[in-house]
Amino acid sequence: MMDTITLGEGVMGAGLIGMLIALGVIAILIALAIYVYSSLAVMKIAKDRKHKRPWLAWIPVANLALIFQLGGFHWAWIFLILIPILGWIVLGVMAIISFWKICESAGYPGFYGLAPLLDIIIGGIGSILTLVLIGFIAWGKKSKKVASSKPKKKSSNKRK
Repeated sequence: MMDTITLGEGVMGAGLIGMLIALGVIAILIALAIYVYSSLAVMKIAKDRKHKRPWLAWIPVANLALIFQLGGFHWAWIFLILIPILGWIVLGVMAIISFWKICESAGYPGFYGLAPLLDIIIGGIGSILTLVLIGFIAWGKKSKKVASSKPKKKSSNKRK
């Protein structure tokens, strides 16, 4: 016995497929917007720190190497990406340290660099917080209190 598809079932299936395609397109557009935003922000941070090649922010793996360089590491550490699990964990730790140093050099508290850990802990909200943090570092104004927290040198004007 053959099962036949009625007109109502065919229309409902086509509607479901159309909805899934629309959701896929929306997801791709959101991912593209996040990529463009984060690339612009990292490029601005690199330009502010007078990096030779800020355009590396637009290349998917090279942008992580750029973040490592801004954090004081050598770019070659990116090759740890080729070592499954252990290499990825080391890269994650190095990225957190790099973000910490970038935050401090921008005049923000270093613990702001822990924001990417929130991606792991709470997911989507942590990702949004990380994007906001990168935006603050790139285009925000530095806090005078934090920026001036370095000890001032005492003048050695001694009268004889």
